[in-house]
Amino acid sequence: MTTPTSTRPTAKKRLTGAVANTALLAYFAFSLIPVAFIIALSLKTNSEQTTTYLSFTPTFENYSTVLGLDGGGSSYLRFFGASLITSIGAVLVSLLIGIPAAYAAARHRFKGSENLMFTLLSFRFAPELIVIIPLSVIYQQLGLYDTFFGMIWVLQLVTMPLVVWILRSFFRDLPVELEQAALLDGYTRRQAFLKLVLPLVRPGIAAVCLLAFIFAWNNFIFPFTLTSSNAQTVTVSSLAFLGGNQVRFNLVAAGAVMAALPPLVLALLIQRYLVRGLSFGAVKD
Repeated sequence: MTTPTSTRPTAKKRLTGAVANTALLAYFAFSLIPVAFIIALSLKTNSEQTTTYLSFTPTFENYSTVLGLDGGGSSYLRFFGASLITSIGAVLVSLLIGIPAAYAAARHRFKGSENLMFTLLSFRFAPELIVIIPLSVIYQQLGLYDTFFGMIWVLQLVTMPLVVWILRSFFRDLPVELEQAALLDGYTRRQAFLKLVLPLVRPGIAAVCLLAFIFAWNNFIFPFTLTSSNAQTVTVSSLAFLGGNQVRFNLVAAGAVMAALPPLVLALLIQRYLVRGLSFGAVKD
């Protein structure tokens, strides 16, 4: 008599799990539709870009045109390199300043420290259009307009708060007793930080590097307003294919597909750190 009763919860759990998994798979497939659409559009000819959806003749001519391999002349690779320089530079500067700042914020609390951290976080939440006009005037006067240094510096408004806030939670998760034991063993505070604390938060550093790089790479407002040709990024240069006598959506799609590769490659390179990094350092404040 107890067998049917004991099997009902198990059967119900299995049914619930199957429904949940089916829903997740359906959502995953739905979320891939825009990606599949943009890839398909990048492989279409000019005549097929707005007239067909599933049936078309794939071609790689759009990628050749975007890269300038067809002899037509294209600055995409130069702007692609500018995006790499500014994004990597912004992440490195944020790590150089943000790691010590996050450690200090995690270990040393004083009156008004939380207000200071919230002010830093507000730079990330504030709309970029609020500061873009005064920044444009300042950059013109200081000679930072359309320079790599200027772009790396302004992207700190995007990457620095992210680095400090996420890494602060990682440092808080580490017991202070570990550092105290290292100090008792003869380590200086700097040695304890470099040889003990930093290796333990490597997953968090990897995760925050990826997130900061993605935010810097995808930024549009700052390079659109503060650059013209030398330091212009790939997110802005892709708009050039929308001008002229004919709108080339297939060229824009090809440029977008190639622009999505660096964050994807970076995620694959540090994927072993991401799962632990994104969960271990969950923001608690």
